[in-house]
Amino acid sequence: MRTARLGLAQMNSTVGDLAGNAACIRQEIARAREAGCGFVVFPELAVTGYPPEDLVLRRPFCVESRAAIATIVPASAGVVAVVGFVDWHLGTAYNAAAILADGRWVDTYHKRRLPNYGVFDEERYFAAGRRNPVYHAGNIAFGISICEDIWYPGFPLDVIALGGAELCLNINASPYHRGRVHARTRMIATRAADNLIAIAYLNMVGGQDELVFDGNSLVFDAEGQLIARGAQFQEEMIVVDVDLDEVAQRRLHDPRRRVELRDRGADLDVEHVDLGFTPHPPAPPLLLPVAPLLDDDEEVWQALVLATRDYLGKTGFTQAIISLSGGIDSSVVAAIAVDAVGAENVVGISLPSRYSSDHSERDAQALADNLGIRYLSIPIEPAHAAMLEMLAGAFEGTKPGTAEENLQARQRGNVLMSLSNKFGWIALTTGNKSEMATGYATLYGDMAGGYAVIKDVPKTLVYRLAEWRNRHAGTELIPRHVITKPPSAELAPGQLDQDSLPPYEILDPILLAYVENDDSVDEIVARGFDEATVRRVIGMVDRNEYKRRQSPPGVKITPRAFGRDRRFPLASRYRHE
Repeated sequence: MRTARLGLAQMNSTVGDLAGNAACIRQEIARAREAGCGFVVFPELAVTGYPPEDLVLRRPFCVESRAAIATIVPASAGVVAVVGFVDWHLGTAYNAAAILADGRWVDTYHKRRLPNYGVFDEERYFAAGRRNPVYHAGNIAFGISICEDIWYPGFPLDVIALGGAELCLNINASPYHRGRVHARTRMIATRAADNLIAIAYLNMVGGQDELVFDGNSLVFDAEGQLIARGAQFQEEMIVVDVDLDEVAQRRLHDPRRRVELRDRGADLDVEHVDLGFTPHPPAPPLLLPVAPLLDDDEEVWQALVLATRDYLGKTGFTQAIISLSGGIDSSVVAAIAVDAVGAENVVGISLPSRYSSDHSERDAQALADNLGIRYLSIPIEPAHAAMLEMLAGAFEGTKPGTAEENLQARQRGNVLMSLSNKFGWIALTTGNKSEMATGYATLYGDMAGGYAVIKDVPKTLVYRLAEWRNRHAGTELIPRHVITKPPSAELAPGQLDQDSLPPYEILDPILLAYVENDDSVDEIVARGFDEATVRRVIGMVDRNEYKRRQSPPGVKITPRAFGRDRRFPLASRYRHE
């Protein structure tokens, strides 16, 4: 029986920490060897972290990436190791995988398909590879691919499968968004079945700026049946046995391969590479690990927690401060922060104005008590009154309105950032995607901060996350009144969000259609929405691109987030119809 025991290292790399990442890789190789693995696989650009962006344009960075692989080579004694890194070859950078075998650097594979859409800019940095190698380790024939290489039918997967590879080791840095787990699973299962090849899909885990990687590594047999799955949002070593005789038997029973070889065999551009090493056969057989999938709301919550934890940790912050209004958004952000870095590292601050209700202050205090975080209260009324007095002459003869309301938000931002500067706390902003889309947030006010935790979370989902966290806690961690009361910025007497915006259950579906799907006015109205409301919402979205450009980074959890995914000109006269 020909069995390949794989160790899939679902690791959390830090961009630019080449020495630290290499040290982690060496440790994980040792761990896999102790588990009896003949093969150990690491994510795409594991050495450099993903995405390294314009660091790749610095030649020393690319040279040091190769040098880091050299420090890993001796650790590969007794195993085959596949390690993602930036290769520097003949004056060109490549997204690459080093193939190490028993203490030798045997070969380097260069990624063939370079994504250049959404959050990806790989054609800006890398050249595409041209080779289709099939590697031989004793009687095991396998191929390497990197992320996008198998996202489409055709090369290089079909070429290496027809060239004799029975196993494809696919290394990834595939960012998370809602629903991607299921689409990814279907895609890889289809590739495996169509090409009669077992596929081990290894994904990175961890947060990097506005991206979060969810792990959820997958292994499929040649029939497209799932045989192993890694946990979501957790580092782990997934150890799995892949039966390659089963792959060979499947091919014998399927005529498609023989037809393909007849029609394409003479044209296959396959390079066979002998590693000169035979891994020890694994024993005894393993039970295959299939981690359960999280439900939709828990999946989003864990993505937000991991992204927040890693953003703070990788940028050197240890503590966070959040302006607690007593509303749903700040309550959810505070709970995420506590789950990310611990209650002892989170500070909540109430900044009441003359319009703040008593219940809002009580709700903020109750939330802080429930979460076990430090709580401060600093009324902004003295600063607000002073600013109104200072501006009285300039504002004379005008009616109070948005300018006076936003004064309060900006005073809150001023206090928040002053505390951040004084104590080295990172300020976490509390604006959600619905507000960011429509401009219902104040520049230099509630948009002031270092990280926007729920920037890509629609308001209706914010409420679902609050309910999920309470169910998970088994108690009203987020006070019930926070969830049930009408949302309000409390910048004017009796003010409600609904005074300025359509109800969120109407607003969010319109935003989904326009922002994420690029639907036209007519297409949205055809779904039953009022045309005047649709045009009003679209106008808000278009007018407020300038605000979004000035907002702090925040984690992407939808298929099309503002920023990297959706880029529109600030000055434009085009009107969407």
